[in-house]
Amino acid sequence: MIRKVSYQFMVPVHVEVEDDIVTQVIVLDEARGSRPTFVDGDRSYLRLAIAASVNGQSWPAWQFGY
Repeated sequence: MIRKVSYQFMVPVHVEVEDDIVTQVIVLDEARGSRPTFVDGDRSYLRLAIAASVNGQSWPAWQFGY
């Protein structure tokens, strides 16, 4: 059984916009996120998922927007 959860937290970013189009988004701080907020999935897995996300794994990719 796969456990999956989505959460979000605030991070400082640099956003560049040209002619009303976002051209670049840069995360300015790779520090640990604070006050994570549950979004979707298995809420009981949230604590363990947060611990896994900060245990030194490399990020597979950043995806901006939906």
